[in-house]
Amino acid sequence: MSEHDTKLHGNWRLVSFETELQDSKERTQPWGADPNGYLMFSADGRMMVLVTAKAREPGNTDEKIVALFRTVMAYTGRYRIEGDRFIVKIDSCWNEAWNGTEQERFYKLDGDTLEVGTAWMPNPLVPGNPIGRAILRLRRE
Repeated sequence: MSEHDTKLHGNWRLVSFETELQDSKERTQPWGADPNGYLMFSADGRMMVLVTAKAREPGNTDEKIVALFRTVMAYTGRYRIEGDRFIVKIDSCWNEAWNGTEQERFYKLDGDTLEVGTAWMPNPLVPGNPIGRAILRLRRE
């Protein structure tokens, strides 16, 4: 692996999670100002991410189970670096539609701060799946 790969290795704690809609350019923090989450890059080439909203209730009704799904994002797979992007070959995911796909993420690394952005895509967390992107800011632990 290159030196660039090594700089991503380790655990990154989520600081903020924003979404932007392509049509309106509207940016929101759908899971509040203080979401939970981690992004991990291992030296053997595996990446794993888990992000949740801060305020969540146990899923003891159908409605609450749906709300839990809409306030979580989790996947893992083998990753590779290509320039300012990392590409993950998903082998396990909260969203079954992503299993077996490659998910591309753009990143900027500034010391112990990492910004990760998705490409424009249908948002699986919003009814109607409007085209948007996510921007995550993380800090090295």
